[in-house]
Amino acid sequence: MVNKAIIALAVLLCAQAVVGVAVVSKAAWGGRNPTSKTTLGNYLNYAVIHHTAGNYCSTRAACAQELRNIQNYHMNSLGWADIGYNFLIGGDGAVYEGRGWNAVGAHATNWNSKSIGISFLGNYNNNKPTAAMISAAKGILADAVSRGQIVSGYTLYGHRQVSATECPGTNLWNEIRTWSNWKA
Repeated sequence: MVNKAIIALAVLLCAQAVVGVAVVSKAAWGGRNPTSKTTLGNYLNYAVIHHTAGNYCSTRAACAQELRNIQNYHMNSLGWADIGYNFLIGGDGAVYEGRGWNAVGAHATNWNSKSIGISFLGNYNNNKPTAAMISAAKGILADAVSRGQIVSGYTLYGHRQVSATECPGTNLWNEIRTWSNWKA
């Protein structure tokens, strides 16, 4: 007979080993299926932070609508296979699935196949990221490391560091430059 204390300890250790972030699935926000998907490798060296430069949202319903609008624009107007980002952060502090894990994004030319793309919903030349949004972004990055999607010593860039753009907006730019994995 197996000792219940040993089982309890094993369950506790397993629970602590996985970071895990609650991600609002694409189905839950009413997203469409991609028209195609290219697999993204593991143990990537980069994560790129963006802003959508569009509407800020602070409720699940408003964020879901904004996500559908962005996905429709990316797929219908730009001809992309899906929404461009791997994950998006709403003003409600939730992490939303974009292309998700192990999928090459369409967020930063020449960087898509070697990075994950995380975008904050809103325009961060005007808006300021909330503490909940910052925590959510750091959580999904920690989850990416835990899952082996990116290496623990990954380099964090703002989109403006890999492309000629204002993205991720001055307020978000000033924030991410204080994060431990950001590199000049």
